[in-house]
Amino acid sequence: MSNGKTVTLNHPPGDLEPLSHPHVHSSIDQDYKKHLMVFGGRSSGELAGRIANKLDVDLGQVTLKTFANGEVYCRYEESIRGADVFIVQSTAANAKAGMTPNDALMELMCMIDAAQGASAHRIIAVMPWYGYARQDKKSLPREPISARVVAKALEAIGTDRVLTMDLHAGQVQGFFEVPVDHMTAMPMLTQWFIDQHFDEELVIVSPDAGRVKVARNFARKVGTHWAVMEKERPAQQVAEIGYVVGDVKGKTAVLVDDMIDTAGTLCAAAKTVLDEGAARVIACATHGVFSGPAFERLAYENSQIEKIVVTDTIPLGDGAPPNIIQLSTAQTLADSIRRIFTDDSVSEIFAGENQLF
Repeated sequence: MSNGKTVTLNHPPGDLEPLSHPHVHSSIDQDYKKHLMVFGGRSSGELAGRIANKLDVDLGQVTLKTFANGEVYCRYEESIRGADVFIVQSTAANAKAGMTPNDALMELMCMIDAAQGASAHRIIAVMPWYGYARQDKKSLPREPISARVVAKALEAIGTDRVLTMDLHAGQVQGFFEVPVDHMTAMPMLTQWFIDQHFDEELVIVSPDAGRVKVARNFARKVGTHWAVMEKERPAQQVAEIGYVVGDVKGKTAVLVDDMIDTAGTLCAAAKTVLDEGAARVIACATHGVFSGPAFERLAYENSQIEKIVVTDTIPLGDGAPPNIIQLSTAQTLADSIRRIFTDDSVSEIFAGENQLF
């Protein structure tokens, strides 16, 4: 209103009400169906094949090789455009394939980069064993947090999601900004012990205070008691076992850990529980790294450990003693992959009990 006169603003047509458009039928097929593809790196080729078999899909064809100067190379031999690509690769050594942990990590990153360049819809790194997971914090000044370095590298190269199993420490999940699905081998390991029907009562023994929660959960699922060891570590990969807190006398002691590397800690723990009166010792771990003198130490005549039960997250090298038993994680990983692909809940596989820390 201005000087008693009405001022009308004339808008051009279309400014006050939206323009109507006739319904347009797209020529693009809107009934889009996702496509799942599984590929395996050379450190986990056999496990990848078992996973693909559980999913009723063919293992994807990819050329992987190492040049004379040590550089790795990969090329997908089929179209992966628009597919959800699951790349199975533990960043662990595989002597049969001539792979070191660093070779495996570099090969995984090259496969991820190649998948991104080939227009994959989603790229999921399936890392049953997450290498460098033990270097998850600074123990001394001027050290790197190498587990975080790996996470940053995988994200930077284009990883959309990570699927892993029984991490050494829960905080590794926090190094990622992309989703991390954490699986556990506990159900299959506990079921193995339930199926054995031992004569003596079982007692689940944690090798240190940091694994008490895992030992307690393990014991609850098996239906028995648990104990814990007091341990001091004077240097890296060197451990001294003090004493056992709990009753192991006359029982079958089951030493439970997430991994077995050089087996020095495990053999010292076995000796301690036998000295405390245990009838026999069985070891159990998800990841059998078995580096250095591990096989020699774990032989029954040297360790007095009747059985060492591990999974196939890391391929078992040549020269393994006969008391090592390997269980397959293929079904658990296949179920997880299927649920990720169909956007279903992954934690339902374990009824929400896959956070062990």
